[in-house]
Amino acid sequence: MAETPLAFMIATYVVLAIFFVVDLFVIGRRPHVPSTKECVQHIAFFVVAALIFGGLVWWVSGSQPALEFYSGWLTEYSLSIDNLFVFVIIMTNFAVPKKLQKYVLSIGITIALILRGLFILVGAAVIQRFTWVFFIFGAFLIYTAVKLVAGDDDDEEYHENAIIRALRKVVKITDHYDGEKLRTTIDGKKFFTPMLIVFLTIGTTDVMFAFDSIPAIFGLTKDPFIVFTSNIFALLGLQQLYFLLGALLDKLEYLPYGLAVVLGFIGVKLVMEALHGNSLPFINGGRPITQVPEIPTWISLAVIIVAIGTAALASVIKMKADAAKTSK
Repeated sequence: MAETPLAFMIATYVVLAIFFVVDLFVIGRRPHVPSTKECVQHIAFFVVAALIFGGLVWWVSGSQPALEFYSGWLTEYSLSIDNLFVFVIIMTNFAVPKKLQKYVLSIGITIALILRGLFILVGAAVIQRFTWVFFIFGAFLIYTAVKLVAGDDDDEEYHENAIIRALRKVVKITDHYDGEKLRTTIDGKKFFTPMLIVFLTIGTTDVMFAFDSIPAIFGLTKDPFIVFTSNIFALLGLQQLYFLLGALLDKLEYLPYGLAVVLGFIGVKLVMEALHGNSLPFINGGRPITQVPEIPTWISLAVIIVAIGTAALASVIKMKADAAKTSK
């Protein structure tokens, strides 16, 4: 497996930065409710871009990094779709006007991307020094998978996190929006608008999602470049997906089960890797357990595609069946 050339990595970051700048300051500066056609075009563009990028990775670095990227991107994208449930709740909770929601998502997702980047760097550094952390990552993912299957999910109701609660105590915030402005004047006094809270809520909430997604992708690849680009491509087009799915989100009934299979599988894979490279003295005397098999990346990719594809197909079939019963 060839290492990813530095020039390719730099070019990738430059292009992705341009994508975000255009999305944020060109498209995002036109507050509006995107049409279905616009959403489909944007999503298709970013999906094709991700597929092409994976092909370029294959060309410059080999098949293994490319398969790792595709696996990571599909996993992160699937988790991002699930996270849209929370975005819907946040927008409703703060009564964000429809025409401003696209702009809010652009800013919030950008904040989340920056914070995720820091999280990835820390995670990569920890993994390099302490391989036993895979035991913790694996156990957490298995626990999350069990919670999804059991239906023990906090997405049904949004609760402000500690950062937002603390901010409300020290900053004057009005209850009314003033377009895209963060600050407004009321009776000669300066106030922050709810837009500030919404930006921080979307951004910080998405970082909370990273506690699921970052360990999951580190179970598929240890390359920080692949980890980061998988996250970027998963976030690109997320705001258009938000508007396209809209009310359909609550009808994707079996998506949590598909995600549970993916997270559970990756969790087991991480534990197996931790055992294969074990250094903990209370397990096998601190020696690696070489009998534990290593799962090839192509199997991981196949499991992800089958699990998410089956869940999506089952949800659509169930949706149509429910619609047919209602129409009778």
